[in-house]
Amino acid sequence: MTKKALRNYYKEKRKALTTGEQSRLDDLLLIQFQQADIPFVETLFSYWPMASMREPDTHLFADFLEFRNPELRVAYPRITVDGNTMISVLTDDSTRFLQNGFGTYEPETGEILSPDTIDIIFVPLLCFDKKGYRVGYGKGYYDRYLAACNPDCIRVGFSYFEPIDEIPDKHEFDVPLSLCMTPQSIYVF
Repeated sequence: MTKKALRNYYKEKRKALTTGEQSRLDDLLLIQFQQADIPFVETLFSYWPMASMREPDTHLFADFLEFRNPELRVAYPRITVDGNTMISVLTDDSTRFLQNGFGTYEPETGEILSPDTIDIIFVPLLCFDKKGYRVGYGKGYYDRYLAACNPDCIRVGFSYFEPIDEIPDKHEFDVPLSLCMTPQSIYVF
């Protein structure tokens, strides 16, 4: 299947999950994440999960990292005014989030962090393959952002489903994950 076909297939597959199933899968993903060999990190770049797309609850994983390091700095993405670039914005308990045109929540204001200061980044995906490549939503924001990150930055994906063998039409600029959690396994790339 092409990325486009995979994107459509996994969107439908996620939408078929009941709220109870999704909650159970999130709990299993959290258990896997807690068991992963994640070093001490100071700066996390997360994203607000889109309920309409039944994305894994990244707040659970961020909360776990904050439990391990109460001083953790947490940033979220914001699309620039021109719509071509994604930036990371440092947040705190008082940060106000607004919904953008894609239906995602972004921090309204905050300090912009350089990509090379990020220690770990949660990368959204619809599916992934056994080499760590992923199918996202097709805009390329994350691959462009990941290319600017420090090579040691840990790139983490969360999937309710096991990997496919290979994404046949990956692009030369696609950046693979470092690891991906599924409810059953931790995949390291």
